[in-house]
Amino acid sequence: MSLFDAVNHGLSTLSTGGFSTKNASIAYWNDNYWIQYIIILFMFMSGTNFVLFYLAFKLKFKRLMANEEFRWYVLFVSIITLITFIAVYFQGDLTLSSTQHPMLLGRIEATFRHALFQVVAVITTTGFVTSDFTAWLPFISIFFFGLFFLGGSAGSTAGGVKIVRQVFLIKNGILEFKRILHPNAVLPMRYNGKSVDQKIVYNVLGFFILYMLSFIVGTLVMSLLGLDFMTSVGAAASSLGNVGPAFGDVSPVDNYNSLPYLAKWWSSFLMLLGRLELFTVLILFTSYFWKKY
Repeated sequence: MSLFDAVNHGLSTLSTGGFSTKNASIAYWNDNYWIQYIIILFMFMSGTNFVLFYLAFKLKFKRLMANEEFRWYVLFVSIITLITFIAVYFQGDLTLSSTQHPMLLGRIEATFRHALFQVVAVITTTGFVTSDFTAWLPFISIFFFGLFFLGGSAGSTAGGVKIVRQVFLIKNGILEFKRILHPNAVLPMRYNGKSVDQKIVYNVLGFFILYMLSFIVGTLVMSLLGLDFMTSVGAAASSLGNVGPAFGDVSPVDNYNSLPYLAKWWSSFLMLLGRLELFTVLILFTSYFWKKY
């Protein structure tokens, strides 16, 4: 990269902003795999809780790996990348190649790189693009749509629901099965080896329900403004999660310029709503905020 491109992409990566100096985004450098792997690394770091960087700088890697959210974060990225790689390599029509490696090895490397890049870009809500993942497989499109609701770690620059809330939802769901089988047992949820107050669990459940309701309302408004189903669903989920690329007319190879101006205003509101994590914005629309006591 030139110095100008490097500075801009460095800022855009660490802030998980996703803006590029090229219309083709990072696909402009598809023949330079080193650039893409470096961006993958720093996108992954940007989706990590920044407090953990202090532990890394102090070389306290055991405490870093002891963080439960970070372990889940690594696990999610690894498993999702593996599933994407296998699906695209054996069933997809990914006609990508690598000029650094010949034939089979080049296809394996290119498929893995693009799968890893797009998974990390969507999970961390950075939104950079090296390939149109909506053109790979219908399974991949639906799979990536689910990633719009994942998000990065708490304390990172990433948007979305956040990994820690997903972990709480998974753990609480498992505990509910145990509570049904053992109704008299005391089964507190634990996170990082400590018991979690039930009020926090209720807060996470309330947040997730409100997030999904916001997505449904966002989709309905988009459809009322004349957008087709795929564009409405994709734009609402992507805007609320601050992801960027979506589906339909706002796919990774398109942009939001084609949307009606009212849809752009609505998308802007959803982006603010998701970035400020719902409660901060939505409380302004309740009587509790304006009521004088």
